[in-house]
Amino acid sequence: MSVLSASYGHVARMRRSWYERHPQSRRSLDRPVISVGNLSVGGSGKTPIVAALARMLLDMGQRPAILSRGYARRRATDGVVVVSDGNRVLEPVENSGDEPQMLARALPGVPVLVCADRHLAGRLAEKRFAATVMLLDDGFQHLALGRNVDVLVMPASDLDDAVLPSGRLREPLDAASSADCVLVPGSLEDVSRVAATFDRMPVFRVTNHYGPLQGIDSSAPTRVVAVAGIARPERFFTTLREQGFEIVRELRFPDHHWFSSDDLDRIRTIAKDASADFVATTEKDAVRVAPQSGWAVLPMTAVIEPPELFSSWLRERL
Repeated sequence: MSVLSASYGHVARMRRSWYERHPQSRRSLDRPVISVGNLSVGGSGKTPIVAALARMLLDMGQRPAILSRGYARRRATDGVVVVSDGNRVLEPVENSGDEPQMLARALPGVPVLVCADRHLAGRLAEKRFAATVMLLDDGFQHLALGRNVDVLVMPASDLDDAVLPSGRLREPLDAASSADCVLVPGSLEDVSRVAATFDRMPVFRVTNHYGPLQGIDSSAPTRVVAVAGIARPERFFTTLREQGFEIVRELRFPDHHWFSSDDLDRIRTIAKDASADFVATTEKDAVRVAPQSGWAVLPMTAVIEPPELFSSWLRERL
């Protein structure tokens, strides 16, 4: 496994080095591009951070558009899929993928486009929606498209991880030096660890803020079945307990899991047998499940701290 990881890391390092030595090989857009990505596979909280950046850009007077590849969508089509034109959601989740759908529903005023060719999607956003800045979702390894700002989301756990297949890193740790700043989800201690490793790079903290459950009366502690089809569901389960709910069953599904009718029947049976008052799930899972009676959704927003300092840094970069 270590030999395979070394080989994988060598190929990834050579690929990044080639693009850095041949910048003319990258296609460019007329408007600035902000890439948001990570080194590890899944579960670093990029999507809420993209939403936070979009809101920040709107506050600056910009007209952002989000460009996504639409990972794990059920019906992939050729060309650009306009998930949202900024006024309304135009495509179902099967055509968009769960994360673009979640962004489209959460961000009025922000077009969301899905395409494997994100240069093509960016051109459409510039022409049709007069977007002034592009947010490239999960773009750190998408080196074929030029970017003006590279934002790397890095949990402190990445510092101790290995490259695939031994670990979860898509690239060796030294690839982080290509970023313009690092966002660290977690505690101040986590931020300090990452900042000590990359002492010449701006490092900011990301905190997640959870609202009350939506869709039910959550004013009193209640028995719930918690359902999550995300990469790292522990944070979701912990938050429910911190809000005073008794989790009678934790149901874990793979990341981006498409819930079948059999899955939903099983969940309902488990909730009934456990005498649960309702089923709680994440925002990301909720877009993959048609509205269900007795289901509640836990909303979450990401905050980049300190917000004034990061906003000033981003404005200067743009």
